[in-house]
Amino acid sequence: MAGSLIKIDEEIVTSAVASVTLTGIDSTYDVYMVKYNNVTPTTNGHRVDFRVTVAGTPDTTANYDNAYKGLRSDSTFIDGYGTNGTSYILIDQQVATGKSNNGIMYLFNFNNASEYSYLTNENVMFWSGSNNLLGQQGGLVHTVAQSCDGVHFFATSTSNIESGTFTLYGLKK
Repeated sequence: MAGSLIKIDEEIVTSAVASVTLTGIDSTYDVYMVKYNNVTPTTNGHRVDFRVTVAGTPDTTANYDNAYKGLRSDSTFIDGYGTNGTSYILIDQQVATGKSNNGIMYLFNFNNASEYSYLTNENVMFWSGSNNLLGQQGGLVHTVAQSCDGVHFFATSTSNIESGTFTLYGLKK
């Protein structure tokens, strides 16, 4: 992929923030990629969730459908899914203290106002409260035919995002 990834936007979190938004999705590319590295919440056991943005504002409607397979080092597989959610759980049960989450998302149809936006997601983390590795692979459909211009990550409950690098790329046609 050398030369195929064009950096659009990047946010590097070095002190606690409630959320991170990456924008710049337009008709320039058919497929976009988001890479997130070393993402850690301020409170162990809290989630980091995801939403699409429309005109730079997170879409909070109950239109997020998802499914995923969790791959655990200490147990059997986890099958997860959800319909009509108000966000997508990107990092569930969060990472063990001092550990972080890393992943890649591929975004499709985001700028197409006639189609649903959808994505695939792959990530890996240490499970909260243990040193067991958890991988997750799945996808999301945002069941609204509208043009989306970005992505929004936010910590749930009373937590914040303590650290991490979030980067949006366009995949050259």
